Amino acid sequence: MKKILYVGLDVHKESIVVATAPQGDTDVELYGKIGGTLDALDKFIRKLAKPDVELRFVYEAGPCGYVIYRHLKKHLFYCEVIAPSLIPTKASDRVKTDRRDARQLARLFRAGELTAIYVPDEEDEAVRDLVRARDRSMVDQRKARQRLKGFLLRLGHRYQGKGNWSLAHLRYLADIKLSHAAQQIAFQEYLEAITVASERLERLTKAMEAALPGWKREPVVRALMSLRGVALINGMTLVAEVGDLTRFDSPCQLMSYFGLTPSEYSSGEKRQQGGITKAGNGACRRALVEAAHHYRIAPRVSPAMQQRQQGQSQEVRAIALKAQQRLHGRYRVLCGRQKKAVVVVAALARELCGFVWAIACQVSAPDKVKLREPTPTKATQETPPKTSAPTKIQKRVAPSKRNYQLNANKMFKR
Repeated sequence: MKKILYVGLDVHKESIVVATAPQGDTDVELYGKIGGTLDALDKFIRKLAKPDVELRFVYEAGPCGYVIYRHLKKHLFYCEVIAPSLIPTKASDRVKTDRRDARQLARLFRAGELTAIYVPDEEDEAVRDLVRARDRSMVDQRKARQRLKGFLLRLGHRYQGKGNWSLAHLRYLADIKLSHAAQQIAFQEYLEAITVASERLERLTKAMEAALPGWKREPVVRALMSLRGVALINGMTLVAEVGDLTRFDSPCQLMSYFGLTPSEYSSGEKRQQGGITKAGNGACRRALVEAAHHYRIAPRVSPAMQQRQQGQSQEVRAIALKAQQRLHGRYRVLCGRQKKAVVVVAALARELCGFVWAIACQVSAPDKVKLREPTPTKATQETPPKTSAPTKIQKRVAPSKRNYQLNANKMFKR
């Protein structure tokens, strides 16, 4: 039987610090520093390779990406990429060096205390890079617009129309003439920056539309587009950022991954909940919040939604309709309790995760979601139910505590 040698890699741009931890209770050994190239890594592996030793590698996710992971996997080595934020640390540990980090990675990897992240394949990563490029261009466009509006406001120019950046607003900007030539040059440069950012955003949007056909995740994206508020951009964002949605065992895990679950600080009998954790993927959380705003409207299958639902199965359409009915009802209930608008929308986005997960499982893994009916207890089976009026009012179960269940006849049965 081969012995396992755990190898911790502290990866940087120009160098890699290596530490090894043999299987058992022996101490962790520091190997040293090697070059940051794949050739230097292969040379190091040839020195450690032995017939009776199995090498297992681990390193933190960072700016160097997944090149090392894919290279080691290609050569049939076991490798994991670790989330840096989930590495256990001591509160009293105030010294951080590359050597200490490599030793800690090897030691914790041997103990099984590290949390590996999901590594997308090259195709999924390429689509994700395209989605993120469009998101960055949208941020650049918004910042360019804010700079121009701040510049004009400081000079006393206020647009009295109804909508900014409409055709009327653009005509208003074209007619502005400033008194000084230097200010006019600055104004034209601000305006040109907006034009360039808008053109880049339009090009990247068309590139996303062209990248969807032929992508292996296209069926899931098309199915998610059956939901209200989830069109092509939001659907591709969710799937490209997360990858395989069916790798989550329950919708609650997906909610936590998106950072939409409430934070909590409880001790003893005291329980205190705060705002959402925001600890997950920010792009997906923003996409779900944008989609949740659409559920303020009464349930309705519009012509545009009918067009998006063409070719989808009856189960997917039923889940999308159930999402409208459920989330619109939650919106009315929470607004009736005088909840803040941001709290209501966050609650709707959190529940929308359940429907996103159910649709993804319905398309990719139909056996993933099973009917989970509450099993009756032994006392309930033996004792027939009473016909008289109950003496106590049964406590109503909060909607957030109900389990998401998928049924072929009645989708998302509570």
